[in-house]
Amino acid sequence: MTAQRIEGKVISDAIRVEIGEETAKLSAQGIQPGLAVVLVGEDAASKVYVGSKEKACQQLGFYSEVHRLSGDASEEELLALIDRLNNQSTIHGILVQLPLPKHINEKAVIDAISPMKDVDGFHPVSVGNLVIGDDSLLPCTPAGVIELIKRTGVSIAGKHAVVIGRSNIVGKPVSMLLLRENATVTICHSRTANMEEIARTADILVVAIGKAKAIGSKFVKPGAVVIDVGINRLETGKLAGDVDYDDVLETAGYVTPVPGGVGPMTITMLMLNTLKAAKQQHAIQG
Repeated sequence: MTAQRIEGKVISDAIRVEIGEETAKLSAQGIQPGLAVVLVGEDAASKVYVGSKEKACQQLGFYSEVHRLSGDASEEELLALIDRLNNQSTIHGILVQLPLPKHINEKAVIDAISPMKDVDGFHPVSVGNLVIGDDSLLPCTPAGVIELIKRTGVSIAGKHAVVIGRSNIVGKPVSMLLLRENATVTICHSRTANMEEIARTADILVVAIGKAKAIGSKFVKPGAVVIDVGINRLETGKLAGDVDYDDVLETAGYVTPVPGGVGPMTITMLMLNTLKAAKQQHAIQG
């Protein structure tokens, strides 16, 4: 049996239709969700991401601001901008594009964003709420992963989920979200012994390690749902995930392609967070 592709673009487009409908309802009440994106420096990949976010705002009818600071902008300058955006009523979500130049303290910047406007879900208050199960703005990529699994129709409750990777951006939060959905969760990382053996017991396998095609069929239980969060550029110029897609195709039950899997979901979940933040800040239920 060949695995079913989980089409992130199709699922993302469906969610964007739902966001558009909600945005129209808010608009009728005189509320326009607003997102501010801050880019410091000239990182090529960051520029592409920021452009995609700006485009998504335009398509969904959001108010959008993009603040582009030079690579030598001071930390004080960036913190002053964040403070202004925290107090700006037309902005409901703030995202500072990472990575930042080395002279700027990333943690100080993340900590400066109001938790109510933390649409990246990186603030310690957001992370704490995620861990204890309180309502919060969820990190976009992990939230997208959960949505992709749910839309396959596979129930997460009671399943064994293995997460390969323990980063603060994906590995740890996606593990917490899987726990919230009542999965039994194992986290594997670079020091894990018998990783192949552990991964093969997973009903749901989430991979986020940043190594092209590192995880092949030997790591996959027959019929498992495989979610590939990685995006790597090969020497040929082509993009590849952390999972060897062609190799796992005959073993997995469901698998995300790269590109076209998790990627499209991340910006869509960012838009969903901005919509949620706008509703919360205007005390709108539902």
